[in-house]
Amino acid sequence: MKLAELQSVIRQSGASRTPLRITGHGSKDFYGEVSTGEPLSTLALAGITAYEPSELFIGALAGTPLADVETALAANRQRLAFEPPRFGGRGTVGGMVAAGLSGPSRAALGSVRDHLLGAVMINGQGELLSFGGTVMKNVAGFDVSRVLAGSMGMLGLITEVTLKVLPLPAATATLRFEFDQSAALMAVNRWGGEPLPIEASAWWDGALLLRLAGAQAAVEAATRKLGGDLIPADLAAPFWTGLRDQGDEFFIGAQRAVAGGARLWRLSLPSTTPELKLHGEQLIEWGGAQRWVVTPMEPRALREAAAAVGGHATLFRSLDKTCGVFAPLSAPLAAIHRRLKASFDPNGVFNAGRLYPNL
Repeated sequence: MKLAELQSVIRQSGASRTPLRITGHGSKDFYGEVSTGEPLSTLALAGITAYEPSELFIGALAGTPLADVETALAANRQRLAFEPPRFGGRGTVGGMVAAGLSGPSRAALGSVRDHLLGAVMINGQGELLSFGGTVMKNVAGFDVSRVLAGSMGMLGLITEVTLKVLPLPAATATLRFEFDQSAALMAVNRWGGEPLPIEASAWWDGALLLRLAGAQAAVEAATRKLGGDLIPADLAAPFWTGLRDQGDEFFIGAQRAVAGGARLWRLSLPSTTPELKLHGEQLIEWGGAQRWVVTPMEPRALREAAAAVGGHATLFRSLDKTCGVFAPLSAPLAAIHRRLKASFDPNGVFNAGRLYPNL
């Protein structure tokens, strides 16, 4: 369906209070709560609408394959610096923003929300709304477009987005260190306070990998200073790609464990949090701020462990989601969520229950 047809369907659904389930290629159907409603596809809204390499922004319709955007950027040695996971290469631009997921470089270069300059959406009354601009200085006041990042489609149908892009780094290098988890966390936090071009980090199974990126001289100087084993580029690139797209050995093993009844959790913690003694296997990214845990632990115990150190836990993959996917909201935050939902989608049309069961 084209834009006018989508607006008509949404108006009719609002009038009859018929819930709609926003769909793309389904690459992230596993994520979040299970939503209900009639499917509403964004795939007809496809294409790059604007691209100015010299101004470092690109605009694309919501159903545009993420691969198309990255191909256009690569031709000009540019990239989406937040490295959104592609889950088999089937993701769309709208789904990328709605899910709000970022890859290995997020701690150094920002999240999808940080790179979202503008958005166009259809609200629950079928109205077309536009927020933001093409450069950061055009964004004044409350930047509504950023509220859409990670909203799981509960506020409206994203139809178009404008994203900040960055040049590819002049040089990269990957270093490997033999560290246990505690030593790795201490090292990345120590190095994080130094002027080093560390773009990404990952610890798993006794090994810490660092990706350096930037000017050639800076990368070479950091490589000499940090030591470790220099990983050849042709071996390092597949590792970081696999980590970004969650297709590496840890995540493949996690999916097998989930099929057997375990759960894969994503913990968001202060980066300085020391080693958490949790039952199960862990992979640590973002300098310690993101920790993946595949475990049969009871959800309440794991969430309490995360909360005790000032963090929270999201149920990322599981056959059983009765414990709730996202961390429970405090009463004030729950009230804000309800007001936002009522403002954008007063008839409860979009993605009912996808973010929280009562939204």
